[in-house]
Amino acid sequence: MAHDDSTGVEKAQQPSSGLAVAIDDPVKNPGLPPHRERITDKDPKAARRAERTIYTLFYISVAASIWAVAAYMLFPIEDMEFSSIRNNNLYIGLGIAFALLAIGVGAIHWSKSIMSDKEHVEERHPTRGTVETREGATDVFRQANEESGFGRRKMIRNSLFAALAASILPGITLFRGLAPNDGNDPVELLKHTMWAEGEHLTRDPEGTRIKASDVTLGSAFHVIPESLAGLSHHDGYLNEKAKAMVLMVRMRPEQLTESEERKDWSYDGIVAYSKVCTHVGCPVALYEQHTHHLLCPCHQSQFDVSDEAKVVFGPASRPLPQLPITVDDEGYLVAQSDFTEPVGPTFWEIH
Repeated sequence: MAHDDSTGVEKAQQPSSGLAVAIDDPVKNPGLPPHRERITDKDPKAARRAERTIYTLFYISVAASIWAVAAYMLFPIEDMEFSSIRNNNLYIGLGIAFALLAIGVGAIHWSKSIMSDKEHVEERHPTRGTVETREGATDVFRQANEESGFGRRKMIRNSLFAALAASILPGITLFRGLAPNDGNDPVELLKHTMWAEGEHLTRDPEGTRIKASDVTLGSAFHVIPESLAGLSHHDGYLNEKAKAMVLMVRMRPEQLTESEERKDWSYDGIVAYSKVCTHVGCPVALYEQHTHHLLCPCHQSQFDVSDEAKVVFGPASRPLPQLPITVDDEGYLVAQSDFTEPVGPTFWEIH
């Protein structure tokens, strides 16, 4: 104990944070537990059985990968029926799952039953090793080959190569789904939507027509073409809606910056733009009234509605396509034509 003469209060002596305290009875290293031989180390027949099991698992993986590719062709989803989509996802997914599972189980069984069972402890070295140590690192691959039997056990090695190569095939096959149907050009498909001259703008999802007088200053309407209501899901309702959905806003006419060719595309400050982001196709659905910006929530692209929806921030590379609009004799908003450029991601236009 230390004594403070000024206060008469004894204080406990606090050790410095930089002091190392020596302990008389440190914890002893218990060492490694006694080595227990595996059955495959004692019985050559068990080792051969394990080897057969391993390469059988790898060949099962090959078969499962081939099944996934076959399922893609046996259960197509071109008709867009829910049962077809369910079967396609189910059987392709099962094939891929069994292919990867068999590789994983086979690799673990290989390491547990056949690879070298020597136990080794390597002390961590805090500094760069000596030249001899660095040169000795080249022996690691040789030792790993000897301990795993990778070079000697050809059936296991070849089946593993086959399983790994086959596991890639289902993923490659699925890219076929990105190709256009019937040889159609994606650019042409996205150039044409359900919008046409005289097509009424309606609220999404109600499908009710919109009068220009109902669109108040600063408001934003989610819009779909009126004829969309006549389509069923089996007739491509979702696909057509995904291409034709529009966001319509109203501001003061003097706030709009319009080029000469677009001066008649708006009506009394009302403008309509595609909701499909030109980055990767997410719905642009957030409108900020004070700045007149549309925001894509996926990757934060922003478009200035007052200036022909030009990009002001984010990864999108071109403005949102504008839908030319006007009103009919009853004051309902209608389209003047379809979009004059493809909707959606810009990469469709890269040839």
